[in-house]
Amino acid sequence: MSTELTVLAWGCVLALVHIFTAVRFKTRQYGTAWNRGARDEELPPPQPIVGRLARAQANFFETFPIAVAAILIVEVAGRTDRWTAIGALVWLAARIVYLPLYAFGVPKVRTVVFLISVGGIALILRAALFG
Repeated sequence: MSTELTVLAWGCVLALVHIFTAVRFKTRQYGTAWNRGARDEELPPPQPIVGRLARAQANFFETFPIAVAAILIVEVAGRTDRWTAIGALVWLAARIVYLPLYAFGVPKVRTVVFLISVGGIALILRAALFG
């Protein structure tokens, strides 16, 4: 399997980490009865970490489909190369680093890491668009 597809598989694992980390902290605040219930009731405002993890998850799912599409395009088109592999690895590494940075509320570095992840996607799209 190519590096790009391996990264994509690990990206799926990271997506699950985002989901379960966010719900773990939300359940810790609101309780297991909330987690198992219909979740129709009004809730008090989330604790800061609960909000940050929800926003980190939303941010991941805003860019993950773009990374998936870019990787699948270069794979199907046979345009993978050293730079698409590097781009995929940069994207994944940055997204892994991004989660704890957001969870701990580190503002400026988090933004730089986000931009690095976008740069990784750009490396993949370069091959998709310009061969």
